[in-house]
Amino acid sequence: MVVTTSAATESNYDRKNEIKAIDESKIGIKGLVDAGLAKIPRVFIHEHLKLEIKSGPANTNIEIPVIDLEGRLNSSRRVEIIEKIRHACEKWGFFQVINHEIPITVLEEMIAGIRRFHEDTKAKEGLYSRDDKKKVTFNTKIDMTQALTAYWRDTLTCVMAPHPPALEELPTACRDMMLEYTNSVMSLGIDLFELISEALGLNPNHLKDIGCAEGLYVMGHYYPACPEPELTMGTGIHTDSGFLTVLLQDHTGGLQVLHDDQWIDVTPIPGALIINLGDLLQLITNNKFISVYHRALAKNVGPRISIASFFRTCIETENSSRMYGPIKELLSQDNPPIFREVNVVDYFHFKHKKGVEGTQALAHFKL
Repeated sequence: MVVTTSAATESNYDRKNEIKAIDESKIGIKGLVDAGLAKIPRVFIHEHLKLEIKSGPANTNIEIPVIDLEGRLNSSRRVEIIEKIRHACEKWGFFQVINHEIPITVLEEMIAGIRRFHEDTKAKEGLYSRDDKKKVTFNTKIDMTQALTAYWRDTLTCVMAPHPPALEELPTACRDMMLEYTNSVMSLGIDLFELISEALGLNPNHLKDIGCAEGLYVMGHYYPACPEPELTMGTGIHTDSGFLTVLLQDHTGGLQVLHDDQWIDVTPIPGALIINLGDLLQLITNNKFISVYHRALAKNVGPRISIASFFRTCIETENSSRMYGPIKELLSQDNPPIFREVNVVDYFHFKHKKGVEGTQALAHFKL
C-alpha cells in the first residue's frame, strides 16, 4: 500500500488515491502504525487546526461536574441529584457520573474487548465496510465523498437498539461484553432520562415516552499512538447529534470540552462514565439544556480506547414521519419556541451530509 506522507507537497498530492489505498487495505490506522509509519499520511493533516491546537491549550484548573448517583431512588437524595443534573445540563452540557450501578469489572472488560477486536487483523478485515445500512461495521474515519480531513482513529460501530444485530454479526472478541455492557447502558440511560425529565419540571417518563431512549448506536474507538500528534486530531471539534451520549474511556485521556471559550480536559476517573447532551435534546428543551463542542486530541502514546453510546431515536425510513420540536410544557409567552419542528431522519442527513467540522446543525432549524 502506498500512502502520501506529510512531506508531500500540494502539487503532487492525490487525495483520492491516498484514501483509496488506506480504505482498500482494510487494516485501519493501526495497520499503518504497525507497518512502521513515521510520518502521518497527508489526508490526516488538519492545516486549519494547527495554530488553534498549539495556541489554545486546555485549562487544567477547571473540571466538568462529577455527580454521584448513589441513593437516587431516595426522595431527599434524588432532589439533590436532580439539582446537580439541572446545573450541569444548563451550564456545561457534560458531566461525569459515579455509583451508576454498572460494575467496574464490566467497564474494564468492555474496554478490553474493544481493544482485542481492534488488534485482530482478520476480524477487522471481515467487518470493514462503509455501508451505513449494516448494523456492525469497522472502518477508519475518512470522508470518501468530501474533501474533509480524516481523523486519527479506527472505529467499530454497532447499532444495538431498537433492532439489534444477530448475535453472530457481533465480533467474537467483544460479543458477550457488548451485549452485557449495552444492556446496562440502556438501563442507565432510562434512569438518566427520568432524572433529566424531572430537572426540566416534567413527568419522569416524559423523555422516555417520546422516544429518546429507544435507539442505541455504539462506537468503539481505537486511537493508535500518533507519530505527529500536533498535525491531526483523534476526533475534530463537533457536537453530538442525538439526545444523550454515554462515554466510557480508558485512563489515557484526550477528550476536551469547550466551556466559556476554554478547552477543558476531561480527566479520566476510574469507574466513572461521561454523559453529554446532544443537539436534539437542546432542540426539544428550547435551549434550556445545551449540546456543546468537544474534541479528542491525537497523542504520541496509546492506544486510547473509548466507547461512545449514543441515545437517539430510530432513523430508519419507517420512522421518517416522527417530528421533534420544543416541548410544549416548557414554552410560554416569555419563552416562545426557538426552533421549528424537525424530522429526525432529515436532521441526521442534513448534519452528516453537510459534514462541516465544528458546526452545529441546530442553527439551520431556528425559527
